[in-house]
Amino acid sequence: MASPFHPPVKRSVEIAGHKTSISLEPVFWDALVSAAEEERVPINALVARIDLERAQAEVPPGLASAIRVWLMLRFAGSVTPLED
Repeated sequence: MASPFHPPVKRSVEIAGHKTSISLEPVFWDALVSAAEEERVPINALVARIDLERAQAEVPPGLASAIRVWLMLRFAGSVTPLED
């Protein structure tokens, strides 16, 4: 079994027609891919949703931090799935 401890990996995503790069540890990329598959949306759409939610915060965190927090909240059952 590979170690879960790995430096962040940078990948490109597109949000609202704009490309950006996000650095996340592989375990978070895997969790993001799984979440997108479970919600039947592309990763870009899920990241755009998280980006919109973070922008509404009183003090918005960086996008990578927001993704990590969103994934942890989802794991804890505190995130509402996308509606059809």
